[in-house]
Amino acid sequence: MDINQLRARVEDIRARIKAARGAREDEVTLLAAVKYATAEQINALHRDCGVHDVGENRVQQLLEHYEKLEDREGLRIHFIGSLQKNKVKYIADKVCMIHSLDSLSLAAEIEKQCEKIGKVMDVLVEVNSGREPNKGGLLPEEVEDFCRALTDFPHLRLRGFMTMAPKCENSEQYQKYFSQTYRECLDIWQKKLDNIGSVGCAPVISMGMSDSFEAAVREGATVVRIGGALFRDTEA
Repeated sequence: MDINQLRARVEDIRARIKAARGAREDEVTLLAAVKYATAEQINALHRDCGVHDVGENRVQQLLEHYEKLEDREGLRIHFIGSLQKNKVKYIADKVCMIHSLDSLSLAAEIEKQCEKIGKVMDVLVEVNSGREPNKGGLLPEEVEDFCRALTDFPHLRLRGFMTMAPKCENSEQYQKYFSQTYRECLDIWQKKLDNIGSVGCAPVISMGMSDSFEAAVREGATVVRIGGALFRDTEA
């Protein structure tokens, strides 16, 4: 894929995000999920396409990409995949946000590694809203207590929530699912978390991927994670 193709795909996705956002005043972040990307494509996204946020799924791939990045200071690297505790030490100094926090043992390890380097890590709590046994994340009824427990970790800053939708057949099904997820997350944030020192602002809601991001944006997503639609011949 040459730079013109990549730029065209970015422009198309941004136009679709804008159309789906409608009259909303807040911005929606295009997070490039770079599982299928090369380091050269990541550099081109940042340098030539104005994409400043990328999401890594795998620690080893993140480390391989990281060594080849041209502008690490200007690029915001998020970790969006399942994260093992023994891998936290390799990424704590490299990422700006972890999207997949779903256990107190993982929170404790992030706390330990971030304390070592004097960093407060932005985190999203992963919600398994579809109750799928093969996916990570907390069940919706577990999220409130979990968020309260994060007050024990001063080097973690709760910024919001991430979820992955079950596979749906059409946009209407995705929209119904995202609407419910958004309402649940907003209820927790606005009504029940006012005493945990969130950040005094609206939550980050990371939901929607290549086949569902427009439905997610219509229902309140503030971050969409796009991989296949940018880097593969067909959307994944």
